[in-house]
Amino acid sequence: MFKRILRIFLIIVVLAVLVIVVGGIVGFNFLRDNGIKQYFATMKPPAATVSTTIAKPSNWTPGVEAIGTVRAVRGVDLTVETAGIVKEIPFHANEKVAANAVLLQLDDAVERADLDAQKAQAALDQVSLTRAIELTRRGVGSDSTLDSARAAASASASQVTRLQAVLDQKQLTAPFGGTVGIPRIDLGQYIAPGTSVVTLQDLDTMRVDFSVPEQQLPLLKIGQTVRLGLSGADMPFAGAIRGIDPKIDSSSRLVNIRAEVANPEGKLTPGQFVQVRVELPEEQNVLALPQTALTTSLYGDYVFVVQQAKPAGAAPAQTAKPEEKPAAAATDKPADAKPANAMKPAADAMKPAADAAKPADKAASDAAKPAVADPAKPAAEGDKPALVLSQVFVKPGRRNQGMVEIVEGLNAGDEVVTAGQNRLFNGMSVNVDNTIDPTKSANKQADDQ
Repeated sequence: MFKRILRIFLIIVVLAVLVIVVGGIVGFNFLRDNGIKQYFATMKPPAATVSTTIAKPSNWTPGVEAIGTVRAVRGVDLTVETAGIVKEIPFHANEKVAANAVLLQLDDAVERADLDAQKAQAALDQVSLTRAIELTRRGVGSDSTLDSARAAASASASQVTRLQAVLDQKQLTAPFGGTVGIPRIDLGQYIAPGTSVVTLQDLDTMRVDFSVPEQQLPLLKIGQTVRLGLSGADMPFAGAIRGIDPKIDSSSRLVNIRAEVANPEGKLTPGQFVQVRVELPEEQNVLALPQTALTTSLYGDYVFVVQQAKPAGAAPAQTAKPEEKPAAAATDKPADAKPANAMKPAADAMKPAADAAKPADKAASDAAKPAVADPAKPAAEGDKPALVLSQVFVKPGRRNQGMVEIVEGLNAGDEVVTAGQNRLFNGMSVNVDNTIDPTKSANKQADDQ
């Protein structure tokens, strides 16, 4: 009988221990999963570092942008008028030549001999004319003889002039001063009339031909300032409009414009591609941002505005120091415990006292240490406001030199993110670092620093 009771008792103890172990494992797993869920639910992503700029009204210079082609005001491809064999090329590539300088000499031996013979004949005819005049004055010669001598002398002089012109065609001269290119012929080469010899370009003044839509034609007028360069961000050359075509192309609806630009250093080359911008009158109080601040999506254009985070409620602020509440409750109001707290186990009631003892011991040990900590640092960190992002949709307008006009959606004084928008989202915490400006090139930043 005793053995049976002992066996039943052991079975009950084993079952109780098993229930406690299983319950503990289940409870631990439940508490662990719940804690993980709460941790990830309340976890905030790390603050991203961004650069910002303050949106403020500024002066805005609108303009009409186009693509143009550079040409020399005086430029031509020189050709020969007559056939012949190249005898001399008295110039070198990229040489500056003066007006009327000889650039090519063809073989002119035959033409020169014909000219000398004709000059001799002209001299003889002139002597015959002089003799006929003298005889007629004496009354010995007839008038018909005088007229024949006068006609022969005039024909000989004209023939000399013609042969001199033929001889001059054997030389190619520069019609104006400029820079010659690479010669396209060689010594001893036979060339026919119309053969291109070399290009001659006056690089001191250039002209730029470009086209604009007919809607922008009323904005342009003769004498307006024109800036041009290899890119829209760098336009170092300035000029003025010299001509506007009075006719609009009916097929393209474009109008041709011509501007002239000084080129004293020779940096512009005929045939070069350039970006052209016609500057219009300046406007005041235009809200503009760097183009890097604007993001375009299927839903519209938007920017990220940096704002101070909204302050949390009073309850979350008090939960920052949980150890102070139990200590105060245990020391000041032990008899005023609520009924709900009275129903808790005694072990739970002892936890506040133990938790209160830990801060007290920690405070005593900290008081024993020398006061070397900087009390201003925690205060400064606590006073620094948290910053969050707000996605604001805007209406962009005109663009100019890396800036974009904001027509609607933004107020003056807003702090706008200028870089890193692809990894940002609405409500995200950020840190502002404006030591590097992404709107400037790395070389310019290095020079400034």
